[in-house]
Amino acid sequence: MRREENVSAQQSAAQAHARVSGADADAARAGGVVAAAAQGAEASERLSGGAGPVVAGLSGGERLRRRDRVRRSGEYLAAYRRGRRRSGALLTLHYGPNEAGLARLGVTVSRKVGNSVVRHRVKRRLVEIYRRAPVRADLPAWDFVVHVKPAAATAPFAELRGELLALLGAAASGRARSGER
Repeated sequence: MRREENVSAQQSAAQAHARVSGADADAARAGGVVAAAAQGAEASERLSGGAGPVVAGLSGGERLRRRDRVRRSGEYLAAYRRGRRRSGALLTLHYGPNEAGLARLGVTVSRKVGNSVVRHRVKRRLVEIYRRAPVRADLPAWDFVVHVKPAAATAPFAELRGELLALLGAAASGRARSGER
């Protein structure tokens, strides 16, 4: 006995292209892409979204290119050994002249700060702060290596930003501080 010979292969017009039935479809997505609403106390200081200020005098606008980063272990060691140092409650900034001819940033985060998720979050935040820093255009051709202290793992974004900008500004202006060597 043939049971499929009487079944129509055509679908009704309402369900021709529907992957999800109308009752279960998300009404907000039907109209197109909708931006997520900002949430939390630090919503305006997120790492993604928004154009933010463009730092004048820097190539590539806000983008932090590979040449703007300290990447080799010898460059980190030179900043640690031959450079100067300024310390804060959350960060220690090591800095010294480089041969690249522009200011570069390096970030070191030890396991004392936390697990890999915490370490990478702190590192991303610091790179973002540096990338958007207005003082970045005025920095000399030095390597700036930021060593993160364990207290930075729980610090709010605004506190990290304030300390990093203060350390960069103090290093660039050459003011004497108690944590300088």
